[in-house]
Formats: sequence, C-alpha cells, structure tokens
Amino acid sequence: MKIGIVCYPTFGGSGVVATELGMALANKGHEVHFITSKQPVRLDLISKNIHFHEVFVEEYPLFQYQPYELALSTKLVEVVTTYELEILHVHYAIPHAYAAYMAKKMLMCKGIDVKVVTTLHGTDITLVGSHPTYKAAVEFSINNSDAVTVVSNNLKQDTLRLFNINIPIEVIYNFIDFKHYPRIKEGDCTRSALASDDEFIITHVSNMRPVKRPMDVIDIFYKIQKEVPSKLLLVGEGPEIEKLEYRVKELGIYDKVIFLGNSNDVHKVLCYSDLFVLPSRTESFGLAALEAMAAKTPVISTNTGGLPEVNIQGKTGFLSDLGNVDEMAENAISLLKNKELLNEFKENAQQQAKEFSIDKILPLYEAVYKSVAVGCC
Repeated sequence: MKIGIVCYPTFGGSGVVATELGMALANKGHEVHFITSKQPVRLDLISKNIHFHEVFVEEYPLFQYQPYELALSTKLVEVVTTYELEILHVHYAIPHAYAAYMAKKMLMCKGIDVKVVTTLHGTDITLVGSHPTYKAAVEFSINNSDAVTVVSNNLKQDTLRLFNINIPIEVIYNFIDFKHYPRIKEGDCTRSALASDDEFIITHVSNMRPVKRPMDVIDIFYKIQKEVPSKLLLVGEGPEIEKLEYRVKELGIYDKVIFLGNSNDVHKVLCYSDLFVLPSRTESFGLAALEAMAAKTPVISTNTGGLPEVNIQGKTGFLSDLGNVDEMAENAISLLKNKELLNEFKENAQQQAKEFSIDKILPLYEAVYKSVAVGCC
C-alpha cells in the first residue's frame, strides 16, 4: 500500500510511535511517505520505501501566527496526487486530522478519494482538544475520519466522555520494536562512567513538562538516595529543567543527578538503569514506561491514565496515587534492597513488554488500512 504519515517530528511519544510504525511498514514492503514540518528525530531515511516531504510555511507580515494547517493540507494534496497515496495516517487530532480532512475535500474535487486514519495519543484529547477553543474542531475531525484508533482503553473512555463521537474507535496499543534491544547486555554498558559498582541507577525520561511532574522525580530520588546509594539520570529537555537544577542544588544532591538532555538512544540509557520513575499527572499510554520495561527496568509510576494497562502492580513495578511521593519512594527502596525480587521484577518487566511487540501491533494497523481502503491488496 501507499501510505502517508503525518506526525509531530519531535521526541514526544506520538512522534516516536508514528516514526517507528512507518519504518516497520516500509520494511514490510509498503511505500511510506512522511509529511511533516521537519524530519522526525528517529526517522531512518536509508530505505527505498521511505520518503520525506517537508511542509514549508511562508512567513507573511499579515499573519501574527503562520497558518501551518493551510500549508500542511496543501502539501498533503500535492503528495497524495503525485504519489497516488491510498491512506493518510495522521497522529494527533489537531492540527493533523483537521488538515487531512481539508486535503480530503480538495482531493475529492479531483476525483481522488484518499482515506484518513486518525490515531489519538492523549494530549490532543485530554488537555488541548477538550478546551472550548478547539473542541468543536477536534470533534468534527474525529467524526469525519474514515477510521479512528487510540493507544489505550483509558484514552478511548476519555474520548467518548469528552466528545460526541459517532464513529467506532479501536484500541491499538503503542508498541516496542525489539530489534533495538538485542544490544542491551551487561557487557555493553560502561556503567562505571555514571555510577560506582555499589550504586543503583534511577532513570526518568520525558519532555520535562509540568504534566510529567519531574519535580516529584527529584523528591522521590532524594528519599531513595538517603536509604540506598544511587544516581539519577534525567533524559529529556523542557520547561522544568531550570527548576530541577535549582531543586537538586537546594537539596544538596547535584553530584548525584546527571542531566543527559534529549537522546535518540534511550534504549542505551535504559540499559544502565535499575528503576524507572514516571510520576505523571496523566499518561494516555506510557510509552516511556514500556521502553524501560523492554530494557528490563521495573517501573515506579502513578496509576493514572493508561499506565495500569502497561505497568502491572506488584509484578513489573508499583503504581501509586498521583503526588504520593512517599509511597513511590518506599516502593522503590523496598525493591532496591531486595536483589532477588528486583531481578524477578526485571524479568517480569521485559516479558510484559513483549506483549506490546511491534510484531503483534503492526498487523492491527494493516488491518485498519485494509478495512478503509478500496481495492486494497
């Protein structure tokens, strides 16, 4: 099939999932076209089946905010027409599903009926999409898609609660491509560069926005390091970074916290880790937690959103109520102090992650494409 993928080309979960999905589709012989504002961070263009089309937005003094949706919909029309795409798979309702609908209507005037598959990832529904400024447009875009998927049962419930939806919604979980993980062996990890042999390594990966509650990560780690020797790795960049740096200096633990910034090799970072901490206010799925689990790293997280569908209480990690940093720290400490139990949780985490292997998830997306495409092979 000929498939166009529209996503945010960033380190965020939706962009990562869309990029990994497109590369997996290309490996199976589908022709995949990425249509984004810049090349997605994890996109490997060394494939005869992968193409990238950049969306340019001309700056014009009349516009205070440049009309990206118009530029995107125009580019979609161009790419669909030129390459005879059958499917547009858009990740995020706004602006992508909205732009895809406009492109679809323009293409109909040319006698072209491209199908639009919309995948909802969370923020486009629970935070931005439900705001009165955008709600009508989001609802319209969802209902005028040819198929809609969401990344967790929790997000499906939220979508149906917040919007008047008259189209079926299918749950297709986020996934892990395990081909990234065979290199993760004990001998590969130059652990001594980050911590001494008697220190545990705690990791947090996010865009460091308030919704991820990275300040809770610091508070949890502060309690952990008082009980067991440990270091904290923070992966990612965002608006909370300066506050985090100030906080660790204030607590006197700056020498125990390593700020790594953004990374394309999160799986390599996770190979050092003994525990992963994710105290988010909400997670529609929890891709960061799944990536940690694939690297045999148990997860200490909140019980919000789709996290309980990924992290299994008392088996792959522990779940706590939002803001309960004391309990999260206690759970972490109890696990780190019991080596046998920690190793058991590590094995359980990876086994649970295998339930979300791309080998299981990819056929579900292909089935969605085939269900909406006319004359698809």
